[in-house]
Amino acid sequence: MINTDFTPSRLDKAFAHFLSERCRLNAEQKQRFYELVKQLSFQQNHGHSCIAVDAQDQLLLLDSGLVSKQGRTPLILDNGYLFMHRYWSYERRLAEQIVKLSAKKYSAPDLETALDRYFGMKTELIDWQRKAAQVAVTQAFCIITGGPGTGKTTTVVKILALLQEIAQKPLLIALAAPTGKAAMRLQEAISKSKKQLPCSDEIAKQIPETVTTLHRLLGARPPSPYFHHHAKAPLPHDLVIVDEASMVDLALMAKLVDALRPGARLMLLGDKDQLASVEAGAVLADLTRAMPACTLELKKSFRFDDNIKEFSDAVNEQNATKAWQLLQAQQESIVYLKDDLIAFIVEKQRQYLALVKKTAAFEEIYLAFLNFQVLCSNRQGKNGTQEINNRVEQRLQALNLINKRGEWYSGRPVMVTQNNAAMHLYNGDVGICLHDENSGQLMVHFQNESGVKKYLPARLSYCETIFAMTIHKSQGSEFNEILIALPPAMNQVLGKELLYTAITRAKQKIIVAAEKHIFEQSIRQKTERFGGLAEKIIEAGLSGHDAEKGITAI
Repeated sequence: MINTDFTPSRLDKAFAHFLSERCRLNAEQKQRFYELVKQLSFQQNHGHSCIAVDAQDQLLLLDSGLVSKQGRTPLILDNGYLFMHRYWSYERRLAEQIVKLSAKKYSAPDLETALDRYFGMKTELIDWQRKAAQVAVTQAFCIITGGPGTGKTTTVVKILALLQEIAQKPLLIALAAPTGKAAMRLQEAISKSKKQLPCSDEIAKQIPETVTTLHRLLGARPPSPYFHHHAKAPLPHDLVIVDEASMVDLALMAKLVDALRPGARLMLLGDKDQLASVEAGAVLADLTRAMPACTLELKKSFRFDDNIKEFSDAVNEQNATKAWQLLQAQQESIVYLKDDLIAFIVEKQRQYLALVKKTAAFEEIYLAFLNFQVLCSNRQGKNGTQEINNRVEQRLQALNLINKRGEWYSGRPVMVTQNNAAMHLYNGDVGICLHDENSGQLMVHFQNESGVKKYLPARLSYCETIFAMTIHKSQGSEFNEILIALPPAMNQVLGKELLYTAITRAKQKIIVAAEKHIFEQSIRQKTERFGGLAEKIIEAGLSGHDAEKGITAI
């Protein structure tokens, strides 16, 4: 859904002014050109990679001297949609490379026997995990999608064992995720799943457990948008697996595929029904729509109890009436909050802050904090993260549960909001400020895939308190309990994808604080993104676009 609440930023206006001053149109036409470019800039900053333009505007744009259908102009007109050249190029390159990658097939002798060992004997019912493994082993590109608890990680670990068994020599495998939190979750899940594999110790040792962020894998070069690994300096890996792929934006996915070495495989894992990336594009949703032959969806959940599964399905299917009825039934795992919101949150933080006060081990404090999380749709306004965090801190201070004399205090949970490769901290990393026994100072502790790191608060200028966090920021995380706090009025951010993403962060319990009409209207509002990736993939596939045909032995 294109954002109709069109309030352009100063940057949108400045960019539109810069281009319009350089076009070759008359004054009246130049004003229309300015409005179109301003809208394109605004919509791109809200996740869309293009905007639709009518036939009259298309003629005007092509007359401007700054728009073409395939050239080196700043703007590109493609099938009635206006793109910035960079994002049009990302889509075109990604489509061509993905189609070429998907055309490469592998033969695997005695695969059925191996599949029987890992997934059990075939039955009349389709085993989608087994089917996913079959596709992943025999294709260079595949997508495994499914909701939380459907066994994506378990399936992938079995696939890795299968591939290592079949390969003529051990494969070099990279495991990656968009955020540090998602990387840690995948790392923990793989470590557990490896212990249950029906394979030799030698094969199990060949399955990596270390998971990195995509920025670390590609080698970020801040402050530039470029990476150490690219088409001319590719990654060395035989296989790259990316978890939580719904969070990967168009630019990052294009750069990842650019960096694959010739002959490498790519496997994407994620939930196509979750929120799309914060930046432009809805890559996973576009890929699953355009490439059904490469996509396997796992549907049976092994994590949720039946009530949470039914609740998430009702939201995902936009059945607002059923979802509200389930919420009002007051099941043990699905609760409608009628109590004071701030008092409820403060009570939930007592155990965590008690551990902070008695200086428990960081790992214990960290796990206690991750037990419960407040998720909000918006940063600002009533029931936004800023308001809730401020009110929670004030109440905690009044109850002497924290000693807040400034911005930093012992027990302050924070999230990094900007990438800092030099400090090995990335957007979405969660830390806790604690008194350090060795230095006697406040230090912010972070746990990532390489262990616990400590930083002086003065070095962390890009952090925010997260007693409450936005649902967008919660992607890639899991909590035993979540509280979803919605605003008292509808806005463009609210939608069924947002609620579904929030609900699927919970492992055991969901608490909702929302008015009925806001809750139901949010479910009925579906968010869609304008982009041409799916169409470009279909076109590239139909035209053959240098696709590498044939079957290769693994």
